[in-house]
Amino acid sequence: MSPDDLQLLVSREMPFGKFKGRRIADLPGNYLTWFAREGFPKGELGRLLALMHEIDHNGLSDLLKPLRTPASRP
Repeated sequence: MSPDDLQLLVSREMPFGKFKGRRIADLPGNYLTWFAREGFPKGELGRLLALMHEIDHNGLSDLLKPLRTPASRP
């Protein structure tokens, strides 16, 4: 993980599925848990989803608050 990965979580959007267009940092925990159980996609998206799952699962989502710009706030 790098600091850039944390910035990507608040700026990158989910490219497919039920939550298409929602920022990765704003995906619901149960959706991230489903990916953890069924398998994350390959590549950067899967890596970011796995990271967000760990952050969410451990109650660390507040770490991302300082990285959010006014346009990226839910």
